[in-house]
Amino acid sequence: MYLTVKLIHIISATLLFGTGLGSAFYMLMAYRSGNMNVMAETNRIVVIADFCFTTPTVILQLVTGLYLLNYFGISWTSTWSLSVLSLYVFVGACWLPVVWLQIWLRNRAKQLGSPDTQYQFYMKIWMILGFMAFPAVLILYALMVFKPFFGA
Repeated sequence: MYLTVKLIHIISATLLFGTGLGSAFYMLMAYRSGNMNVMAETNRIVVIADFCFTTPTVILQLVTGLYLLNYFGISWTSTWSLSVLSLYVFVGACWLPVVWLQIWLRNRAKQLGSPDTQYQFYMKIWMILGFMAFPAVLILYALMVFKPFFGA
C-alpha cells in the first residue's frame, strides 16, 4: 500500500506542477498576443484543465501526504510537517483566487475587443499570485526530496 500511495503522491505532484506551469504559460502567451479571441479560448481551456487536473491533484496531494506522514509516524507538529502544510495552505490560498480570476478573465475576454483596464488589472493580480505560488511549490518539492529537519 505504501508504494502505491507514494506513487500516487509523486504522480499527482507532477501533474499539479505541470498543469500549473503549462496553464500559466499558455495564458500569459495568449494575453501577450493582444487577441481577445485567443485569450477567451485559452482561458476557457485553462479553466477546464484546472477542474480536470489541478483540483483532483490538490486533493490527492493532501490525502496521500497525510497518509505518508502517518505511515512514517511523523508528528503533524514537527518542523518539517508544519513547513510542508503551511506551504500547501499558502499555495492553495494563491490558487483559489486564481481559479476565480481565470473564470472572470475567460468570461470578460468573450465580451471585449481589446483588454480594458479592469481586464489588465485582473490579469496582473493573476500573475502576481502565480509568481508567489511558484517558488512555494519548488520549495515543497525540495522539502519532499531533501527532507531537511525531517522528524524534528
